[in-house]
Amino acid sequence: MHVYNNWLDLKEKYSNMVIGLGNFDGVHLGHRKLIGDLVNRAKEVGGTAAVFTFMPHPMAVLNPEAAPPMILSPAIKQKMFKSLGVEVLILVPFTLEFARISPEAFVNTVLFQHLGVNTVFVGYNYTFGYMGQGTPDLLQSMGQNLGFGVEVISPVTIEERPISSTLIRNLLADGDIQEARKYLGYCPVVVGEVVYGERRGNQLGFPTANLETSPGILVPANGVYSVKVQLDGDIFLGVANIGVKPTFHGNAYARTIEVHLLDFSGNLYGRHMHVYFIRRLREEKRFPSVDKLLEQIRRDIHQARNDAYASV
Repeated sequence: MHVYNNWLDLKEKYSNMVIGLGNFDGVHLGHRKLIGDLVNRAKEVGGTAAVFTFMPHPMAVLNPEAAPPMILSPAIKQKMFKSLGVEVLILVPFTLEFARISPEAFVNTVLFQHLGVNTVFVGYNYTFGYMGQGTPDLLQSMGQNLGFGVEVISPVTIEERPISSTLIRNLLADGDIQEARKYLGYCPVVVGEVVYGERRGNQLGFPTANLETSPGILVPANGVYSVKVQLDGDIFLGVANIGVKPTFHGNAYARTIEVHLLDFSGNLYGRHMHVYFIRRLREEKRFPSVDKLLEQIRRDIHQARNDAYASV
C-alpha cells in the first residue's frame, strides 16, 4: 500500500481510482462493507482501490475539547486498510485552511482534477467541505455532471442497531468489550511501549508491564480484563488492569494500564506490545488487604486461561 500526504496529480500515477472518503475510526464492520465494495469495484474497472482520510480527526483541529478519542492508533489503522485490499492511502493533514474549502471546490479540485476518480464511495451520513455542508446528494449530483460514479453505503446494522464509531466508543468507555467486538469485527486493541512503573507487581509475585499509550487513543473503562498480547511475533495470554490501583493509592493515583503476561519471563522495558481485549472480568476495586488482592489475582488468571481460545 502506498501512502501519500497530499492529492496532487495522483491521477498521473493511478488510473480509474475508486476511492472511499471518511474518517474510518475503528475500521468497524460498516467501514469494512464500504471498503470491500470499493475494492471489488476497482477490480471490475481495472482501477486502483484508495482511501482518502485525515489526520488528526477534524474535530481535534476545529474543536479540540470536543474531539473524540480514537479507537485505533494510526499504525494499526493503516495495517487494516492494507489487509482489506486498499492500494493507495491518501492521508491528508487536516488544517484550518483545508476546513475552509467549499464542498464544490473539494469535488472539482481534489476529486476530479487531481485524482481523476472513477467512483467515490461514502457512507450514508458522510459530510464534507466547509462547515460540513457537503452531502452524499451533492456528491452524486456533481459526480453525474463531471462524469464519475458515486456509491452511498446504507447503514450496516447488527440486531437492528446501526454500527457507528460513536456507538463503539461508548461501549468501550463502559467496558463492554464483548458488545464492542460485535460491531468492530475484531477484539479492541491498544498499542503501547512498556515503561517503568512502581514495580509492585514483582514484589507481589505477579510482575506487570506498565503500558504507555499515545495521547488521544481510547482506553477501555477501568477494570480487569482478559487479554491476548502480541509481542513481536509471539502471542501470550494475559490479565490487564486499567485504573488507579485503589488498594494502594485510594482513588488519587494517575490512571495506568498494567498487563501481567501468563507463562512469560524476561525483560519487557522499552518494547512495544499490542494488547487485545477479550472480556472484562470485573470492575477495579479496593481490597481490605494484600492477601485478599492476591487471592483475586489468582482467580483473574484462572478466568483468563479459560478465555484462551477467544480469537483475536
